[in-house]
Amino acid sequence: MDTAIKSTNGTQSFMNQSTAKERADRVDPYGFERSDDFDYESYEELMSEYLVILTRRAIKWTRLLKGKRKVQKNVKLKRYVRKGIPNEHRALIWMAASGAQDRLEKNPGYYQSMLLSHHDSKLVETIRTDLNRTFPDNVLFRKTSDQCLLKALYNVLLAYGHHNPSVGYCQGMNFVAGYLLIITKDEEKSFWLMDALIGRILPDYYSPAMMGLKMDQEVLGELVKLKIPRVWQVMAEHNVMWTLVVSRWFICLYIDILPVETVLRIWDCLFYEGSKILFRVALTLIHHHQAVIEQAQSLPDICQAFKQITQGPFVEDCHAFMQKIFTEPGSLSMATLTKLRTTCRGRVAEGEP
Repeated sequence: MDTAIKSTNGTQSFMNQSTAKERADRVDPYGFERSDDFDYESYEELMSEYLVILTRRAIKWTRLLKGKRKVQKNVKLKRYVRKGIPNEHRALIWMAASGAQDRLEKNPGYYQSMLLSHHDSKLVETIRTDLNRTFPDNVLFRKTSDQCLLKALYNVLLAYGHHNPSVGYCQGMNFVAGYLLIITKDEEKSFWLMDALIGRILPDYYSPAMMGLKMDQEVLGELVKLKIPRVWQVMAEHNVMWTLVVSRWFICLYIDILPVETVLRIWDCLFYEGSKILFRVALTLIHHHQAVIEQAQSLPDICQAFKQITQGPFVEDCHAFMQKIFTEPGSLSMATLTKLRTTCRGRVAEGEP
């Protein structure tokens, strides 16, 4: 039976009883179950446009790679990465751009040796405690799944803990390793990508003192003061520390903060361009929604505003959002970041007990 639906432009259109919800899978391509309030119609409309972009990009990437397993960083590749890496090429480009592939090839058998080394019982216990808390809404991390990734996740975290005992295991690392496994479907590659992220791209984010994380949150505050002063003023007036509203953005690298596809597009650039991307994303979210934050009258209002700005159409349209992060915040040089980091590191260190 057909039902007449009045379209937004006032014309009559006919639509089969089959709804957008019935046409879409209950589970997304990465294994995440869609929430009860998921807007299937908006998603279908968005994907109809994004799939055209994905198809066009996939053709260009295939031509660029021509079956090669190695890539060199250059201006063209950087431009391609910013426009999104097709999922089938993500593992290859992430590995190459981050230096992880080079480390893997220079250390054959190293990952297995970390798994076979003497296990630190405290490390094992801490990892096991967090395993079942990892993506409860993802079917790939359930013991009942045919492709259960829990054992692989345990292995990657255990091997990394032995590889980098100064970090060991820190909450948040399970989500990062989980995303890497979803994309690479390979333990060893995920291990070396963890090494790239934690060891080189985001140093001291996951160390016991979390100095790098604390420093970068302060750096964001300084950047907001420079670029979006009215928001900085609201934060100062209510005496809100940046760590209260953005710590999860940084430690989870936007996992469970922004939509999956948007997070993956951010990670494309993170592995290629480094930590500067995390600031571009944060500044874009804050700048684009500064009116929402400026309306806050209290600490709870501010916390709610920062939660609100990570949801909705602006972040769901990942292609448009990624274009925004390279224009909306304005220039952001590594020289500026390095200078601010030096200042903020000293400030954070002084505040340490």
